Amino acid sequence: MMKAQNSLLIIRQLDDKIGTEGALQQFVLPQDGWINLIRKTLNMSLRQLGARMSITPQSLRKIEIREKEGAITLKTLRDAAKALDMELVYTFIPKDGSLENMLERKAREMAVKIVTRTSTTMKLEDQENSQKRIGQAIEDMTAELKREMPKTLWD
Repeated sequence: MMKAQNSLLIIRQLDDKIGTEGALQQFVLPQDGWINLIRKTLNMSLRQLGARMSITPQSLRKIEIREKEGAITLKTLRDAAKALDMELVYTFIPKDGSLENMLERKAREMAVKIVTRTSTTMKLEDQENSQKRIGQAIEDMTAELKREMPKTLWD
């Protein structure tokens, strides 16, 4: 029980740290990539930023293309950020809004499968449950799965 409580606490702390409820949730990457956007916004030429990175303008252009295509390395992004007097910030943003919401969704999906399977078996044995009872069983199972966080949630 203690491990499960600690896991949920850690999830909430991580949600707070990555600010999943904030501005990053609606974040959109620039069409031509960050390096290109910032370089152009600062009115910096390929030659100027290339010189700061100790590479040719042609090499910098290739880097901008790789970033646009999603084929750039984190090291190259860090190097570009440093040359632009900036810091690279790297994170993951949960599609469900938070890690806790994602856990809730996965637990509910698993609970529905488990309860539905059990309910079908009972129906076949002529022991059908009411919709209210099934709904409560799903809620209870969801809460239990969230507490226990079995690895099978992610299968």
